[in-house]
Amino acid sequence: MEKLTELFQQNHEFLLGLLLQLIAAIVIFYVGRIMARGISSLLEKGLLSRNIDKAVVSFLSSIVYAILMIATALMALSQVGVQTTSFIAILGAAGLAVGLALQGSLANFASGVLIILFRPFKSGDFIDAGGITGTVDKIEIFQTTMKTPDNKRVIVPNAKITGGHITNFSSESTRRVDLVIGISYDSDLLKAKNILQDIINSDERVLPEPAPNIRVSELADSSVNIIVRPWVKTEDYWGVYWDTLERVKLAFDAQGIGIPFPQMDVHIKKEAQE
Repeated sequence: MEKLTELFQQNHEFLLGLLLQLIAAIVIFYVGRIMARGISSLLEKGLLSRNIDKAVVSFLSSIVYAILMIATALMALSQVGVQTTSFIAILGAAGLAVGLALQGSLANFASGVLIILFRPFKSGDFIDAGGITGTVDKIEIFQTTMKTPDNKRVIVPNAKITGGHITNFSSESTRRVDLVIGISYDSDLLKAKNILQDIINSDERVLPEPAPNIRVSELADSSVNIIVRPWVKTEDYWGVYWDTLERVKLAFDAQGIGIPFPQMDVHIKKEAQE
């Protein structure tokens, strides 16, 4: 007992310092754990407020919590004198190996996170992205599921979507219908424009503002081209597009307005016989 007392008296400063370091490590770990929970909780609430899928939010918040806890544990171990350099090196090497092995999946994951955070489109939007044109069915962390107009289900990797341009046809409430109508040079131009104006004005789906634009756009090789550009609600776009083309053809036929089509004249030259 005397030896233990003597040993303690000789090393009390060292033991006291070790005890303080241990207490500091426990405090660091405890405070870091509270902060990790708070940050992941704030992240979860922020993502949920943006109407992001709960499964994705839970996945992201868990990743953030795990990263913060690893950093907290390393700080606590460093406080008690444990050399954490080797741990960091091992974690870095493991992360590099996993990253190289899963670089395609990680790219899709990162792209999925960007899509979910910045929301260039949402479920139900009609878009052109990743070489596919269709309606967005589901947005997942690695891939996006789309339905084409002919009801095909296409699964597109998220990295392919964010790697190119994204055209969202549903993001705005109105769209402009762009039509080019060609008439023959011997047709009455003013009469044709009046017919087009009447067709547009009689369609209740066409919006009064912005006003429809009907102008001569080009004196082409075999036709006078007239642009017809009415504004409609997004959901009425294709109906107005198809119906207008049909009504223009029927009205031009009834009024004798010619619509030229490509044709070729062949001249046969016969040599004179002796």
